[in-house]
Amino acid sequence: MTLYFAVKYLHVLGAIVILGAGAGIAFFMLMAHRSGDASFIARTASVVVIADMLFTLSAVLLQPLTGAVLMMLSSTAASEPWLSASLVLYAIAGLFWVPVVFMQIEMRDLGRQAAAVGGALPPRYFVLFRRWFGFGFPGFGAVMIILWLMIAKPGF
Repeated sequence: MTLYFAVKYLHVLGAIVILGAGAGIAFFMLMAHRSGDASFIARTASVVVIADMLFTLSAVLLQPLTGAVLMMLSSTAASEPWLSASLVLYAIAGLFWVPVVFMQIEMRDLGRQAAAVGGALPPRYFVLFRRWFGFGFPGFGAVMIILWLMIAKPGF
């Protein structure tokens, strides 16, 4: 196994983790939300926050490192159109992902508060959920396009 292959494997693995964790988190949060159960939402959001910090954050930090090593090992310039587009999309994905983490934390806390008093979820929770849901499309979409760019490497 060459160094290039090992780094490429880690890079692809990171992309898989980002996509897999993102899809899983979205599914579980949506299912919890649909239940309307504040306690279930709080427990799910607690796990989601941990998963985002453990899996997504690790992969998000790994991607630029492995990508830079791959660029160096393959003599690929950052000016390659597919790579430039990927980097812009990576920044866009990050701009949508970071606020989502804070939304998840606040939704978790609102769920905990409502469950503790046996009350309904406050209007703020629903505002956050709609925003969280909306942010998922450009954030996740950008990652999907990056994956395509990594594979196809179009010259535009």
